[in-house]
Amino acid sequence: MAEPAARRCCLGWDFSTQQVKVVAVDAELNVFYEDSTYHLLLKDTGLFAVKNDVNYLTFSIIDMCQTQGGVHVHEDGLTVTSPVLMWVQALDIILEKMKASGFDFSQVLALSGAGQACFSITDCPVWMDSSTTAQCRQLEAAVGGAQALSGLTGSRAYERFTGNQIAKIYQQKPEAYSHTERISLVSSFAASLFLGSYSPIDHSDGESSECRGSISSYYVRRYGFSSGCKVVAFTGDNPASLAGMRLEEGDIAVSLGTSDTLFLWLQEPTPALEGHIFCSPVDPQHYMALLCFKNGSLMREKIRDESASRSWGEFSKALQSTEMGNGGNLGFYFDVMEITPEIIGRHRFTAENREVSAFPGDVEIRALIEGQFMAKKIHAEGLGYRVNFNITLIVPKTKILATGGASHNRDILQVLADVFGAPVYVIDTTNSACVGSAYRAFHGLAAGTGMPFSEVVKLAPNPRLAATPTLGASQIYEALLQRYAKLEQRILTQTREPPERIPQAQAH
Repeated sequence: MAEPAARRCCLGWDFSTQQVKVVAVDAELNVFYEDSTYHLLLKDTGLFAVKNDVNYLTFSIIDMCQTQGGVHVHEDGLTVTSPVLMWVQALDIILEKMKASGFDFSQVLALSGAGQACFSITDCPVWMDSSTTAQCRQLEAAVGGAQALSGLTGSRAYERFTGNQIAKIYQQKPEAYSHTERISLVSSFAASLFLGSYSPIDHSDGESSECRGSISSYYVRRYGFSSGCKVVAFTGDNPASLAGMRLEEGDIAVSLGTSDTLFLWLQEPTPALEGHIFCSPVDPQHYMALLCFKNGSLMREKIRDESASRSWGEFSKALQSTEMGNGGNLGFYFDVMEITPEIIGRHRFTAENREVSAFPGDVEIRALIEGQFMAKKIHAEGLGYRVNFNITLIVPKTKILATGGASHNRDILQVLADVFGAPVYVIDTTNSACVGSAYRAFHGLAAGTGMPFSEVVKLAPNPRLAATPTLGASQIYEALLQRYAKLEQRILTQTREPPERIPQAQAH
């Protein structure tokens, strides 16, 4: 990477399970610097390694032994943790590399960041942990059930969530809990590193543009930061991603990756047993919703291998050669236990709702893609999502922003546009949480002026239009969506094991 020229900027950080990342965004909202470290284990040596480009830096910390990909999976197979010092060391390494490259820290006006939603102890539970089912049941029972808890907090109890993890420590390690001075999320812990003092947790780990203070004098002395550099409240990785994608009212973002994730901008949310409702990270009067689907790109790749000779070109030809609605054939493809809904297995239905064991290859491919997007729309509407229309022009006002590997396939995006009845746009950034954190840092500098987030980021690059709904698509999918929802309930009734909850390490 070329040596960056000095320019006024904000830094955006992302403290994730597998790596720590940073971007620098200038006043014109252009990303001009980015870097990352990867957390690795040097097996059989007891050494933890941070990978930075081609260079490996190692150090011995006993708590970090036996981490793989930044996590330690315990013997019970349910408890998953990360050593907190891993993030501290990764931060030091990135800052040292920035310094060596000639990065001018004195030009940094403010910084903010994101971290996964868990709390910080010596060995910190992470989002993959599913060891707190008992505490989940206790919490739901205490407030009158799962739906009551969702109405209060935006989500039913999930094993990885902070309250249940704290309850587990309180119950199983009372001495450790009694000696605890402060409990932090990874996001507020990371902010505390920059402040040199404890940082509060932002509202619902999702909404706050407040400056928490100036950067610690340690960073001023060691790296040359200005003493006036501000630390804006850090937030969760998903809220930061929503900020990075610059969703507006009524928009939806679809991340098509290993797991598929939906981010929704909502004005009047409907808390349910599925998905999550958060405060908006950019507008205190609105909300964001999050839905996770485990069977994403890996499922698409399996069907590609089975039905398209392992070729994405043949996969696209199948979508092009089959009609919208797939002749009434519907499919459910869940090779691993799905999160939304809790179903496993492959289920195929003809136009007459007769279950069959197989479809022809091209029908199978369209059934998979249509089914994935119909499930997303159905469950998004369950949380209050609706496509907004421009009343004067009778066209969708809602935008769908697509990211992730599958967003490069125009034929997949065409199905997405047809099912949702809204235009699909793509954005170029792969580090939306980092970029969103930098945007939020700029917004934090404007705190107190009343300037909305949308005004702060108006100069940012616009997304590119990739697909528009095909004429007549809404009429075809309106009926299919109703059938799909009924068949989903039929499968759930046949396969659900009452009344045991299924603990899951949900998609992030």
